[in-house]
Amino acid sequence: MEKQKEITVILNVFERLNNLSIQLNAINAQSIKPKEILIWQNKGGFEIPQKFFSKAYISCNNYNYGVWARFAFALNAKTEYVCIFDDDTIPGKKWFENCLETIKQNEGLLGTRGLRFKSKTRYSPNICIGWDNPNIKTEKVDIVGHCWFFKREWLSTFWRELPPNDFSNIAGEDIHFSYTIQKYLGLETFVPPHPPNDFDLWGSNPKLAHQLGNDNKGISSKDDSIIRFNKALKYYSKQGFKLYKEDIKSMNKEIIIGDGLSSFTPLKKNLKKNKRLYKFANNINNILKKFGIYL
Repeated sequence: MEKQKEITVILNVFERLNNLSIQLNAINAQSIKPKEILIWQNKGGFEIPQKFFSKAYISCNNYNYGVWARFAFALNAKTEYVCIFDDDTIPGKKWFENCLETIKQNEGLLGTRGLRFKSKTRYSPNICIGWDNPNIKTEKVDIVGHCWFFKREWLSTFWRELPPNDFSNIAGEDIHFSYTIQKYLGLETFVPPHPPNDFDLWGSNPKLAHQLGNDNKGISSKDDSIIRFNKALKYYSKQGFKLYKEDIKSMNKEIIIGDGLSSFTPLKKNLKKNKRLYKFANNINNILKKFGIYL
């Protein structure tokens, strides 16, 4: 294997152990095989079965270090490239091939789901690009998630700045990475092509993503998740993180008010208890969105 094609895969396991076999099968089926697979397990309610220890190098912890720990664990990689996956992300068999081709033309952080923010202070609303909104060509975005493909040497940039001590350990790592490579390396963040006629190139199988990701174990499913996401975006915007929207005049015409209704956790919980009221509120919100107004 050519040195420039050597890839280390980082998987994380918390409460979705059932997905691990599916992920390993998809990764081992890649057209460009990874050199190593490393698994980081935060404290969960189970032990990783012994059968997996022959398939990867595994680190088991008695504490939940959150999502940031994966990027520290990735420092153990010895290859030129690293690919980190969320535990509900199952790549097509040509995903690594797609990333290596993309990074030749667009050197930067790559991922399977990208976001373009409409505001410097609100995580939502945003524009999704990637597995849940297919793109024919490579697209520049603000951040990527579900999967991160990058050069190992960029981890030194990731850790060149530390997040504030009061930051959540389950939010903000995605914005942090895109911010640091932009600031220190002058690099941007991209989503490789996800052509509708070739799922092999995709970083996440859409059917499995919906099936595996729509449970109550996902971070984004928590009622207060948007508060943590907003806090991270506000912080990095103040530090100078430049967004895609700042170069696109059409995106600046929209009206975005406050932190968003979804950031009021008690209101969100009460609305969910009343299905009719919740549906009515969503309908009003959707009507306003058509006019470029976001509450």
